[in-house]
Amino acid sequence: MCLNRQLHRQSCLPGAAGFSLVSAIFLLLVIAALGVFMLSIYTMQRSTATQDVRGVLAYQAAKAGIEWASFQILTPENAAVVNSLFPGCVANMAAVPALAGALSGFSVRVDCQLTKKDEGGNIIRVYQLTATASKGTMPSSDYVERQISASISTCRKGTTELATDPPC
Repeated sequence: MCLNRQLHRQSCLPGAAGFSLVSAIFLLLVIAALGVFMLSIYTMQRSTATQDVRGVLAYQAAKAGIEWASFQILTPENAAVVNSLFPGCVANMAAVPALAGALSGFSVRVDCQLTKKDEGGNIIRVYQLTATASKGTMPSSDYVERQISASISTCRKGTTELATDPPC
């Protein structure tokens, strides 16, 4: 088998034939596996970052709902609106205007509960607001929802039930 030892030294070693081919295939498989692993990590990181941004936008949409309801309650000129939107403040405030810009597409629902107290001839109203903003459909991975709660209290002179009464 090894007639000319000086010309063919590599082929004369027993069991050494094809070793470099096996090593090359092994290295290619390891490098391919690492590439697939890195791609899956990148995809997961990208998905997590996207969901994080959507969560921040949902939080801002819920905050906009709280601010809208606060404006409606605290502005005396809106007394008719407040009394018609939430008499007793137990119904949902379905009249939240549509959001624009980056928040377009989010639906916002504001729930309100009212507690009234009569103290020294003045009516103190405490509004417990809960705003829920959501986008997407519930079972899918693109669904996002955030909820914010806030309490707002107002004091009006007199014992009438009108929001137009002068503040304390």
